[in-house]
Amino acid sequence: MPAVLGLNFHHDTAAALIVDGRLYAAEEERWSGVKHNHPTRKGTLAAPVRALQWCLEAAGIEPQDVDAVWAASMRPNPAAGWWLTEERDELAALLPAPLGNHLRLLSHHTAHVLSGYLLSGHDHAAGLVIDAGGSSLGSDFGPGRERITGYDLRPDRIDRVHQSMPTVVPGPVGPRRVHSSLGHFYRNLARRVIPPGDEPEGSMMALAAFGDPQRYGSQIRELVRLGDDGEVRIGHPWGSADSSTPLLLRGRVWTADNVAEQTDAERADLAAAVQDVFSESVIHIARHLQRLTRASALVFSGGCALNSHLNCRLADDSGFDTLFVAPAPHDAGTAVGAALYAWHYQLGQECLQVPTDAAWGPNPGTLKAGAMPSGYRALTGLGADLAPAAAALLAQHRIVGWVQGALEFGPRALGHRSVLAHPGHAATRDRLNAIKQRATYRPFAPAVLAEHATEWFMSTGDPFMNRVAHVRRCRADRIAAVTHHDGTARVQSVATDHQGLHELLQRFHEHTGLPLLLNTSFNLKGTPILRSAEQAVQAAAGLGLDALAVGDTLLIADHVLDPRALPQPSLREG
Repeated sequence: MPAVLGLNFHHDTAAALIVDGRLYAAEEERWSGVKHNHPTRKGTLAAPVRALQWCLEAAGIEPQDVDAVWAASMRPNPAAGWWLTEERDELAALLPAPLGNHLRLLSHHTAHVLSGYLLSGHDHAAGLVIDAGGSSLGSDFGPGRERITGYDLRPDRIDRVHQSMPTVVPGPVGPRRVHSSLGHFYRNLARRVIPPGDEPEGSMMALAAFGDPQRYGSQIRELVRLGDDGEVRIGHPWGSADSSTPLLLRGRVWTADNVAEQTDAERADLAAAVQDVFSESVIHIARHLQRLTRASALVFSGGCALNSHLNCRLADDSGFDTLFVAPAPHDAGTAVGAALYAWHYQLGQECLQVPTDAAWGPNPGTLKAGAMPSGYRALTGLGADLAPAAAALLAQHRIVGWVQGALEFGPRALGHRSVLAHPGHAATRDRLNAIKQRATYRPFAPAVLAEHATEWFMSTGDPFMNRVAHVRRCRADRIAAVTHHDGTARVQSVATDHQGLHELLQRFHEHTGLPLLLNTSFNLKGTPILRSAEQAVQAAAGLGLDALAVGDTLLIADHVLDPRALPQPSLREG
């Protein structure tokens, strides 16, 4: 029974374990309650202790049963000497001896790309990883780090064929390295557009739909130069982590400190320009990779692959026939990529099946006696009656927390720890934005029965909610709560084997003629997606949801209709 372990020790700390062909994966934030599991002190590392413990317990193995342990390297320092050995020893010391003794490192970007490629089902693919920064490029390059990396990928070979490098230019006191990180570029500008308190990158992507990219387009393009062979050069300091240097645009000064002084229209116009230039830059690199590799499929990963509007354009304009975005393209996904590397390339095992869901984590557990919040009634032991009852509430435009089965891995709620609602009215979107304390311009995503996706959208969607699709114009008015200002929606396609959500969608379809629901993450503002039944009850009461489905129990708020009016005679009130 072969067993391999992948780990990420940095932000988005995570563990992934493959045992006998089954993947178990979880993020430490779901236990710590700290979003992204950011360390309290910069540069501090931590092992994903509780996520790792859960993986081992769920698989029924002990640490000594693990055959290989790999982790993604990401320490930028020391930049010279035995940097890789020192990092390995530093990380190994955070693990129990049987695991620490086995620990080996692979590059951050390689772990990213394999988290997509080895789950894509493609034999030959080009790989592209773009983020703020990854592993050190080695002692000869000073402080250089992975920023943009391209691969030619085959079952027996990982070939790095494209690598961005820092540009060395004269500085005030000697040579200065200018980093061209598209991840930093997008975040850098987002901090000048989005007020503190909102997640900058995702919020800017949403706001861009309301702006005119032409207003600031030419000036933003001056910051990014696209050269031959996929080269991208970003003027200093816009490709770095700097967020304090004033950006001058048409006589206006933009900094992270004066966002509130800019008008909504100006902020939207700048967001639209940045989104356009960012997308054009990624497409430029992807086209170069297509010419290099002659592959028909592109696998995309890294933090920038979370930009669902970019992914829509990349699918259409990159020159590849197929785009596969890693199920978890953020840094937690490097734990999955590291485990898959050990499974396939080290142990020589067959690739895992192409997933249609990312339900790789723990079950929620059962509701404890006395856990009932005030203002709710419980219908217990529903079994097969749960989905029809929840669908009836959703058809009545009630907002329902949905906690079913194994926890999804990654930043998107995929129908296991979700808040669901009727997609038909824009007022529902406004109510949910108020409940979750989100900016009013941010959209919500639809989860749609895969077999009906193209009836409502111009593409089939993505099972991991990683790209937008254009809503068919004749349908947009019927699903106003999930149609963004630009006529797009970030579509999750729900396959027939999805545990729980597929049946609920079918029941809702029978009630309303709509094969889709609004699906958003079940969490409080600023906290991770919740993990357990107990957390779900507390969050449902805190958010003021109309109902909550956990396991085979349905909690219904007192202000909702009498549950006996629901159309299932077998419901039993607890």
